[in-house]
Amino acid sequence: MNAHNYILNKQIQWAHRNNIRLIGSKGNRGCKAYTQNLDDNLFEPLLPEVKGNFEEADGGELSGKPCKIQAVHSSSALSVNIFQYWKRINQISAIAAACRFCNRNNNTSQGINFEVKFSINDKFRFSPNIDVVITNSPKSRFKVFAIECKFSEAYSLRKHSGIDPKYIELGTIWDDIPNLYKFAKTISPDDNRFIHLHPAQLIKHILGLKEKFGKNKFRFLYLWYDTIGLESAKHHEEIEEFTKITEADRLYFHAMSYQDLIIKLAKNYRKLNKSYIDYITGRYL
Repeated sequence: MNAHNYILNKQIQWAHRNNIRLIGSKGNRGCKAYTQNLDDNLFEPLLPEVKGNFEEADGGELSGKPCKIQAVHSSSALSVNIFQYWKRINQISAIAAACRFCNRNNNTSQGINFEVKFSINDKFRFSPNIDVVITNSPKSRFKVFAIECKFSEAYSLRKHSGIDPKYIELGTIWDDIPNLYKFAKTISPDDNRFIHLHPAQLIKHILGLKEKFGKNKFRFLYLWYDTIGLESAKHHEEIEEFTKITEADRLYFHAMSYQDLIIKLAKNYRKLNKSYIDYITGRYL
């Protein structure tokens, strides 16, 4: 069984264990991997502000019947299930620390938003959506902690895109990240090197964050769902290669698996957050 199907079937079995009815991607047609109701796929219903984030984004996560986020293997549902809880209880510093952005004594993290856009250049009609952004107080050294989240899509057989030559031609935006620029040229216009990691997407996020805040005013996390076997090993190799390139340019980029994050949350916060911890460990570990 490949990694994508492993994740999909693991989530389908979670639904069956919890007596959650599943429907196809077209209702009566398609793979039965969508919950009948959106709330069945979430630990808690979407907060109004979070719902607004998704409605304003370009991904159409809440469009259609069923909508994309109703898929049990939805990356958006996973990110909401992990991060929204801490927004609701106003303990954002706890999840920021668990993501290794800061220490547990940090008290500068103030907000969590989903599907946030940072413009790279006016010549581009659309700006990429960053899955989760933790905003910090003005006195913080880092203005934001940004997170790109991956679930089953990292193991899809669908080939991902390289970076459009228009980005390579942006000129001075690359001046302080020469190693990333050199690498970007090797995956433009097509990326024939990476299978699971999508470096073109990560590079565009870095460019947008750098334009908005400056090179040293943000931290960026690649948060992915790990599996077993050769696909996992290859994914690890690709993450390590990309991380070394960002380190050479002194960018604050790091990577972490969802499993490591969930285990850390369970270890440090189970006592006061039992229902949440039981849900995320029971579903995703």
